[in-house]
Amino acid sequence: MTRLIPFLTVIALALGALAGPAAAQQGGPFAPRLIVNDRAITNYELAQRRRFVQVLNTPGDLDEVALNGLIEDRLRMAEAAAMGIRPGPEEIEAGMAEFASRANLSTEEFLAGLASEGIAPETFRDFVEAGIAWREVIRARFGPRAQVTEAEIDRALALSSQRGGARVLLSEIILPADTPERQAQSQTLANRLSQISTPGAFAAAARDYSVAPTRGRGGRLDWLPLANLPPQIAAQVLVLGPGEVTDPIPVPNAIALFQLRAIEETGLPEPETVSVEYARLLLPGDDGRQAARVRAQLDTCDDLYGVAKGQPEELLTREVKPVSEVPQDVALELAKLDEGEVSTALTQGGARVLLMLCGRTPAIEEAPDRAEVRRRLVNQRLGSYSESYLAQIRADAIIREP
Repeated sequence: MTRLIPFLTVIALALGALAGPAAAQQGGPFAPRLIVNDRAITNYELAQRRRFVQVLNTPGDLDEVALNGLIEDRLRMAEAAAMGIRPGPEEIEAGMAEFASRANLSTEEFLAGLASEGIAPETFRDFVEAGIAWREVIRARFGPRAQVTEAEIDRALALSSQRGGARVLLSEIILPADTPERQAQSQTLANRLSQISTPGAFAAAARDYSVAPTRGRGGRLDWLPLANLPPQIAAQVLVLGPGEVTDPIPVPNAIALFQLRAIEETGLPEPETVSVEYARLLLPGDDGRQAARVRAQLDTCDDLYGVAKGQPEELLTREVKPVSEVPQDVALELAKLDEGEVSTALTQGGARVLLMLCGRTPAIEEAPDRAEVRRRLVNQRLGSYSESYLAQIRADAIIREP
């Protein structure tokens, strides 16, 4: 199993932390733990998924991660069934083999490693099947809308880091989605706000509805390098004209909208950011004054160790991750920061998060060809549609305890 762990850690980062309560098991192993629309999730399935995400070294509350993963897999499979999509045995076996091959293992070796951790083959198979089915759902439903034009490819190449950098002037609206009720309300509101076409109307909506610190200035952000933005947000921004607004973008516990006010080529090459190093210090019960005092003591991320001395270790974390694997809400705040700067806009479990950018690691690569740019834009656009659509069907679902 030791060969699995390094790769599974990488995979786990891509799964992300998912929100939602999980109660203790009740009844026997095959008693229903939760009903999603008309389909049950059993205690056995929950226990198996929990072991699976634990082996993947997934961060967060493993009960919440496991239960929410199963809820969303139920929704994915139900949507696939409604569209007549059902992956065949050969597709599923190929998917399992591809997943295992990333760890340089055969399917049999991968399953043996899971078995040693008490994880049944069906748990892995169901996980893979839901992913394949959902990918086909998104391609069938949004494939035509995700296609990019030659003009969009030209623009992406012109603004790519190898042909001259670009910066963007954005406004943001962040809507709360920390409960199913708020998520449903915010999704409906976000769909309406995404039709706004003037800066004045967007600024008014930001003042009325946004929960971001920028609401007082109409959601207006300062100039940001395009390369700093999370890939899925950058992909949407890249094809906007001035005054246009992105589709609603789900981020942890929130839904985000961005309006493009201006875009400018800098004329200076700006390498693509491939990873970021950042630190998070949790400040339980802070009303803003503690964060202000801590911020005044900081020049670099190393200073946080002195601030956190004597406190529980879990309050301070420092990580280096590819930008694509950073949680969207964190990545968005990091995009606004220069090295050594701090944001206190986020909360986690009732605690204020003091987020500090330690540094960015750039990469200079060969200029991508048109086919590669097309593939990247299509995949990023499909990823955005996938997140938005899953959030929508979850908001519409009936999820209850038996």
